[in-house]
Amino acid sequence: MSFFRTLSMRAQEDELMDDFSMGGEELSEALKHLRRLNKIFAAPGPTRAGVEKLWRAMGSPGQLSVLDVGAGSGDVNQKLLEWADQKGVELSIMLIDLTEEACEEARQLFRNEPRIQVQRADVRELKSAAADIVTGSQFVHHFDGQQLVDIVSHMLRASRYGVVINDIHRHPISYTAVWLTTRMISRNRYIRHDGPLSVAKGFTGEDWRELKEKLNHDTMTYEWKPMFRYSVIIPNGGQPNAR
Repeated sequence: MSFFRTLSMRAQEDELMDDFSMGGEELSEALKHLRRLNKIFAAPGPTRAGVEKLWRAMGSPGQLSVLDVGAGSGDVNQKLLEWADQKGVELSIMLIDLTEEACEEARQLFRNEPRIQVQRADVRELKSAAADIVTGSQFVHHFDGQQLVDIVSHMLRASRYGVVINDIHRHPISYTAVWLTTRMISRNRYIRHDGPLSVAKGFTGEDWRELKEKLNHDTMTYEWKPMFRYSVIIPNGGQPNAR
């Protein structure tokens, strides 16, 4: 992945992780290294902030179910578990991903955590209202155009009360930081290629405004968060949870 590239428009190239014919030990290693990147760049913050805002809009229920799509090893959910402990919320989380390598990494990471379940699945095939809140962390930037609109629509369909998206701000500073960091912490080709490309495929405020218009969701909000990320909330019009 070249250090020099134009970021005025979202990149169109596929990431290596988008090729499901690949995988194996190299992908499993990449998922481990990705957890290090997520810690360095404070990846869990926007998900936690978005879930808490939507939870409050639901009436701050004592029970909450979350479905994390394209979850990878699901490490951003560790902060959600801490939040639930602080708030006294009975939280259950289902992690889904299309690759067995990601599911196995998640199973190992959360092997002693009964609040988290892991399933190999496609959000497009899930039943409606499968969870209170559907989240996607660094997931939707894998899609563009109508595919992006469709995948977010499936996330909304699978939620009872709304969707929280945590994704990357496309910006020269974030691109440079990720390009350099991936080369300092890893020799894995997935990490070195897909890390910077993820930023190049990321979003700006204009991209979120365009998605809001295409979804026809006036209540959708997006908020910039530190370390060049966005926390996006799309309420689903459900009634406050009375549980």
